[in-house]
Amino acid sequence: MPKHPVWVDDMIGRDALKLCFVLPMLGALALLPPNAQAQDAGLGAAGELVDPDILRVCADPSNMPFTDKSGEGFENRLADLVAAKTGRKSVAYTWFPVVAGFVRNTLAANRCDIIMGYAQGDELVQNTNAYYRSSYVLVHPKGNGMEGVETIEDPKLTGKRIGVVESTPPTANMAANKLMRTAKIYPLAVDTRLTPSMGEVMIKDMLAGKIDAAVMWGPMAGYYAKQLGADLTIVPLVKEKTGSRMSYRITMGVRPSDQEWKRTLNRVISENQAEITRILLDYDVPLIDEHDNPITQ
Repeated sequence: MPKHPVWVDDMIGRDALKLCFVLPMLGALALLPPNAQAQDAGLGAAGELVDPDILRVCADPSNMPFTDKSGEGFENRLADLVAAKTGRKSVAYTWFPVVAGFVRNTLAANRCDIIMGYAQGDELVQNTNAYYRSSYVLVHPKGNGMEGVETIEDPKLTGKRIGVVESTPPTANMAANKLMRTAKIYPLAVDTRLTPSMGEVMIKDMLAGKIDAAVMWGPMAGYYAKQLGADLTIVPLVKEKTGSRMSYRITMGVRPSDQEWKRTLNRVISENQAEITRILLDYDVPLIDEHDNPITQ
């Protein structure tokens, strides 16, 4: 599944997290699966189950531009940065596709200690401070009559074939403006080890004339537009007056019990924000500040 800031609702994992982390540490450890207990994770600061020597990352093995087994994603680069700044000797990955059960089978099972990118406010994990803010964007070829469009409610979009991923926030705004009648809907829950990223598919469909425009998560739009050499207009949807919000703060996700680890990561983010921002801009992530102004350097 492409990494959108709205995650698959994993009720089993959510209930498990609520149960495990209200118990004392020993009780929580006893609840961990045997294979998780057997891992040589060691104890980090304050007795937390965080490996002090290796940065153990939970990640999708094929989800560019975020993570990839080849190490080419921007979250791979961020993991290297966090490892260096926290004195870890190396980075080790637990690979699992971002589908239902991702948190339950990785972070909550103590197979890893951090998810590099997670939308602020989701209760499945504990969020660090945000290290970037981005938004859904409108993407369209230049010169196709959509110049100046800044909101989903703009009349210029009426009757257009607009690509959008199902169940993401823009679908509500598009439905309210009767744009879903002519929209092309792309699946949310796909295993990108077997199926190309919907971000890549949407951009290719646009270049092939199958859709007129797309509304998609900004980091995916910026990356694939550049990768495919497409001359496209990318407009952050930060001026929506009604409906679902389009902008999100992105954090690192840790277990609710790992308070000292969260504080450590917050220090890393604060002290290295400029370098983090440079990495994100290298991947053409559309960054916006708290006032919705673009960040370009």
